[in-house]
Amino acid sequence: MQASIAQLQQISVLRDLGNTDLEQLRVATALSFYQPGEVVMQAGDPLPPRLYVVLSGVLQITRVSQTGKETVFRVLPAGEIFAAPALVGDGIAPATVIATGAAEVLTIERDALLQAISRRPEVALRILEIYNQRLQQLHNTVHDLVSERALVRLIRLIRYYAMQFGTTRLNQVEQLNVKLSYYQLARSVGITYEECVRLFKLLQPVVTYKRGGLIQISSWQELAAIATQAESA
Repeated sequence: MQASIAQLQQISVLRDLGNTDLEQLRVATALSFYQPGEVVMQAGDPLPPRLYVVLSGVLQITRVSQTGKETVFRVLPAGEIFAAPALVGDGIAPATVIATGAAEVLTIERDALLQAISRRPEVALRILEIYNQRLQQLHNTVHDLVSERALVRLIRLIRYYAMQFGTTRLNQVEQLNVKLSYYQLARSVGITYEECVRLFKLLQPVVTYKRGGLIQISSWQELAAIATQAESA
């Protein structure tokens, strides 16, 4: 099944393309649908040369080490591109991608994308900008794992997901627009499930974790103060 022009217009890196360019891309697209928990790609799988985009739903990117420890690298909302090696690398999936709920993935054949880039080079610049941001985030994550306290890493992660997915105001609190399990959070900051639960208890009442993975913040200023205090301890 091919994508529509309206669906292509949802992709940020293609936002400046006109309908003529989008129509030429559209015939080189494919839509895939995934159920909650279904694997989109497995680490080590060969990848066809395509641009991969989360069209709807949320995807989780994980990697299992040789010791069997799983790390959650990122949670991707709709509109995000992923699987960079398929487009500019060795064509091998560097991590496992799983749908956390019902999700839809759009792909665009690389040759068609390159033709569009030849007419609108700014598309390539946007793609490279996103990949550069990902590399910087990975660098920061590795640095934080080595140098920062777990509580500070957890607070940084909460801030990141608030910026990535946005928040909704509910009475006196702001609620993240993404559901995150203790397991996802723990594996993202390099701690155990039990330690993650303990840290959330320390953050109360500034941060409240609700059943179903809902995170509510009563004061971002107080949360920042907790992080500053933890860093100087």
